Amino acid sequence: MNRASRLAVTSFRTRFLLGFLACAGLIGFALYTQLREVNPLEPCPLCIFQRVAFAALGVVFLLGGLHAPAGALGRRIYGVLAALAGLVGILIAGNHVRLQHLPPDQVPACGPGLDYMLEAMPITGVIRKVMTGSGECANVDWSFLGLSMPAWSLVWFVLLTGWALVAAFRRS
Repeated sequence: MNRASRLAVTSFRTRFLLGFLACAGLIGFALYTQLREVNPLEPCPLCIFQRVAFAALGVVFLLGGLHAPAGALGRRIYGVLAALAGLVGILIAGNHVRLQHLPPDQVPACGPGLDYMLEAMPITGVIRKVMTGSGECANVDWSFLGLSMPAWSLVWFVLLTGWALVAAFRRS
């Protein structure tokens, strides 16, 4: 392997492992806000779906970083997988932000908890119900610099998806 190839692999590995650390940190922060003793935040079903999307993106980052394929094709495959996971997260977080900006009279009624839906409905029905949203998903219980947690999730999904694509498709 020549020097340029080694640098490309190292750069890809570093970027993907940093992407994994970012996903792990974001999930850790979400768990902290849920489990803290003072003013804990209970996640709504869309928040839980966003955590799953961050976890999927993190797994792709971790696998890509550990594998660090030498060839461009392998790096691009990991880039596409990360982009797909990121796109799912963008869609979920974007839908959540949309629900939070609905006028109060258009906010859907609160629905059953995710655990109940998983027991009572097939998975396709659960996904459809969660993505249509419910009243608790429209609440803004936390904000930082004027953005709600789903809005920050959307920002992070866009940044991490772009990060993965740059790492995977950048010329060495």
